[in-house]
Amino acid sequence: MKPEEQKSILAIALYAAFADGIKDEGEREEVRRIAASLADAAGGIDLAGLYQDVLLKRTSLASAAAALTDAGQRQLAYEMAVCVCEADGRLCDAERRFLNELKALLKLDSAVTDVVENEIDTLVGEMESAVPPAAAAKAAAGPVVAAVPSVSAAELDKSILNYSILNGALELLPQSWASMAIIPLQVKMVYGIGKSHGVELDQGHIKEFIAAAGVGLTSQYLEQFGRKLLGGLLGKVAGKTIGKLGSAATGMAFSFATTYALGQVARRYYGGGRTMSTAMLRDTFQNLLEPAKQMQSQYLPQIRQQAESLDMGRVLAMVRGQPGGMA
Repeated sequence: MKPEEQKSILAIALYAAFADGIKDEGEREEVRRIAASLADAAGGIDLAGLYQDVLLKRTSLASAAAALTDAGQRQLAYEMAVCVCEADGRLCDAERRFLNELKALLKLDSAVTDVVENEIDTLVGEMESAVPPAAAAKAAAGPVVAAVPSVSAAELDKSILNYSILNGALELLPQSWASMAIIPLQVKMVYGIGKSHGVELDQGHIKEFIAAAGVGLTSQYLEQFGRKLLGGLLGKVAGKTIGKLGSAATGMAFSFATTYALGQVARRYYGGGRTMSTAMLRDTFQNLLEPAKQMQSQYLPQIRQQAESLDMGRVLAMVRGQPGGMA
């Protein structure tokens, strides 16, 4: 894929990130940070400039779509946009209008877009059903004291590691939307850690906790898809095999490390009686992230083995399973 085509797909993904109309400066700063972090892999693409062009509407959605002449690239751009829009849950009206406009601009057949939307909706639906929706009041009312987990520290560590290996393996699957399962599995992991410390959590609390630690939902998808795209992994989805995805190391390390660091922060937070401030959560997460990235190479054989045995049916079954069950 040529740099200009990569740039157009990333521009569409950035437009998707802002499609809900939210003007939150924190969200903008996080997306800007991701554009900067991807710059090393971008070669000749000025991602910081692209971010500004999208934010200030110096480049249009129509021009980005028109630059994609290959049908596979247009489908990939639409898949990425749907994933980014659905990162924080079901689509709002503004996001639906954006996707309808994008669909028309990309000249995609409804049979193609329906398949994409159904696959991603299924994953989002499983994410929403994986954790009970009404546990927040119980969690908020509980005593804020250090809790002794109902499982051993070794079991918690093993569960966090298993989730990390699984999420690293998802980066190697040929489906461009496979990364959509990473966050539902992170949500399920945090739920299990909280429950093991006697704290019942709901989706809203878990999402707030993940964001407080500095791992935004939309930003995770942008970073995952951006790294895959710039690594040349997703030119055309059909025909990809595990053996052809060797350059996935950066994205694999990102997903493995993010999941591992998040799990360890959750252990400390719920084990310590939920007394860590937002600043402390973020500092702890960042301090754990780099060592976790180094760990990824140690577990590379297990990650590849997982990827070879995974299919999306099995991943959905894992997300759909009992929310308190540890991986």
